[in-house]
Amino acid sequence: MKPLTSYTGKLTDEQASALETALSSRGFKFRAVPYARFAGEKDKINVVFYESGKLVVQGKGTQEFIEFVLEPEVLKQARLGYETVLNPDLLLPRIGVDESGKGDFFGPLCIAGVYINENVVKAWKDAGIRDSKNISSDKKISELAELIRKTPGCVVNIVTIGNEAYNRLYARMKSVNTILAWGHARVIENLMGQRHQMNPAPVKAISDQFASSKDVVAKALMSLGREIELVQYHRAEEDLAVAAASILARDGFVKGLAKLEKEFNVELPKGASTAVDEAAKKFVVEQGAENLPKIAKVHFRTAYRAQGLPEPPKKEWRKS
Repeated sequence: MKPLTSYTGKLTDEQASALETALSSRGFKFRAVPYARFAGEKDKINVVFYESGKLVVQGKGTQEFIEFVLEPEVLKQARLGYETVLNPDLLLPRIGVDESGKGDFFGPLCIAGVYINENVVKAWKDAGIRDSKNISSDKKISELAELIRKTPGCVVNIVTIGNEAYNRLYARMKSVNTILAWGHARVIENLMGQRHQMNPAPVKAISDQFASSKDVVAKALMSLGREIELVQYHRAEEDLAVAAASILARDGFVKGLAKLEKEFNVELPKGASTAVDEAAKKFVVEQGAENLPKIAKVHFRTAYRAQGLPEPPKKEWRKS
């Protein structure tokens, strides 16, 4: 979310006096503004308090001013503040869904769902929960995943599709998006089956729009999943519930990959790269092509190269 550059609120007389003192102590330059009791400006911030009791803060320093001056010194309470003033929907009880492992040749596909409510949102205010793609450390992912699981009021569900199951699904469905849609629908269904743990009930489920048509997931929803509004949009990981789901899914993928490494006594790089190609070829030589489906997604071209097979002709790409 972009930093806030404008804020409007109401203050009591006591709060207004505290604000005027705070501005004065910080060297704000006071000026006359029509209908205002006082107004001050400094650097990238303008503060005006009107006779009506209305407070207006504007400028690039608005977010910092609210966090470090207005809330602790004037309002005397920790609010989620500017974010929820700007967008009250951030406090709505909801489910977020995301996946990890889709683009990784080795390892499972993990899909996670997380229910959050206002108390959970406030508990995570300074926890650093964000899209897992912006967290490079597996250790940090694991720590945040543990925090998410232990947060009172938070309800989670993870569906891990191991490689052998994934390859069977792909052989039948012929589409990664169809597998993803089934996985997302399964997680939503599982969470809706835990509604008795959710207070209040979720008003919607949010996921990234990975297919060109939103109907791909909507059609895959099961009976309980159809009882809740499904919202899909690009960059859904910006929503806190989806970001938390992305962390749980990534943690599941990383742990699943580590389990395979231990089971087969091999090093399995993440993603799809030259290093992955080399690891796949080495695995086939040492442990046989028949074992490749146990650790990898064999519809990837990497699987053909690893076995010395001709790659299938490239299809014209289109988002299904």
